[in-house]
Amino acid sequence: MMDRIYLDHNATTPIDPAVIAAMEPYLREIFGNPSSVEHEHGHVAALAVDSARERVAAAIGARASEIIFTGGCTEANNLAILGVARALPEKRHLITSSVEHPSILEPMRALVREGWRVTYLPVDEFGRVGLEALLSAITDDTALVSVMGANNEVGTLQPIRELGLICAERGILFHTDLAQFMAYGDIDVERDNIHVASLSAHKAYGPKGVGALYVRSRKPRVRLAPILFGGGQERGLRPGTLNTAAIVGMGEALSITRRSSKLDGTRLRTLCNIFRDQLMAQVSAVLLNGHPTERLPGNLSFSIEGVEPLALIRKLRATVSFSASSACATDKIETSHVLLAMFGNTRRARNAFRIAPGRFTTEKELNRALEQIVHEIGCLRAATGTQPDTAAHAT
Repeated sequence: MMDRIYLDHNATTPIDPAVIAAMEPYLREIFGNPSSVEHEHGHVAALAVDSARERVAAAIGARASEIIFTGGCTEANNLAILGVARALPEKRHLITSSVEHPSILEPMRALVREGWRVTYLPVDEFGRVGLEALLSAITDDTALVSVMGANNEVGTLQPIRELGLICAERGILFHTDLAQFMAYGDIDVERDNIHVASLSAHKAYGPKGVGALYVRSRKPRVRLAPILFGGGQERGLRPGTLNTAAIVGMGEALSITRRSSKLDGTRLRTLCNIFRDQLMAQVSAVLLNGHPTERLPGNLSFSIEGVEPLALIRKLRATVSFSASSACATDKIETSHVLLAMFGNTRRARNAFRIAPGRFTTEKELNRALEQIVHEIGCLRAATGTQPDTAAHAT
């Protein structure tokens, strides 16, 4: 594994060594249940959770009391969508985009079965939601708008500050999935008009199996109906014994990203721009998917004429790890709903794959990966007798 080049950071990131060091004591000697505050073992664990809550809140400009720890961003998204809707049963309309993560789309579909109406905003060819589309979709019955901060497949950044402002001015709650955004983005929930936000640790160099939900406490105060029931932890919104070590790890990870996101982002954008330019110079009929500038610094989505993504991945699986679509999808092979929303049922949509370097990726590794990818593209085209045609590739 050490010899393989990992270029799938939108699927998950390696844990930063500083995060592992912060977690280790809570996996060994400080093992108490943070709910058992009447004795010292539990009290020390509870203090660690409190500290991590403050660090997570600081990373997004929130108050510690506004952070609810969850088992991951998928759970946070479910709690946000189901929790807001069921807490406002008098309003039966929800709005989201057509390129959201399944952990947004599936709760929305569940609510449709319970009697809610959902409007799915279209996106342009770059995967962006238009402000006019949101304005046209809002009704007096709208309870919640949910639009992700950054797309996990094509890297496009959404105009969440402007979308949030539209909602705030109309008294509508705005939720955003920030799973992909936290590692390299600058977020402030007050400035950016965000009322509810889902956070992931493992997309920001922290551990898997832990996430958080930001729930605004004032102007407006957001109310959620619980979707899980049990011992009452996390204000009754996420019952169950807290995973102290993972929570500590998330706090450390987001503290690191708060300090390093700008530097990491600048370095990765430079590396990705070089990779993009060299690939397009060496290979014909290459199309970049997603917005050309308003995108995650560590994401490149390409569609290449005559190259089937899974065939390329299998050719390189011993040396380079990258992705044909979201790792959170099932193992059924089908065209991504994100690419379908952007391009329709075209070869460009079917031929997309994703290159995603990260904090620890070196320029040397990316150059080695480029050489191997270019070589295998040539082999695949030769084997199939493909004659690249850029004009035909878009259809």
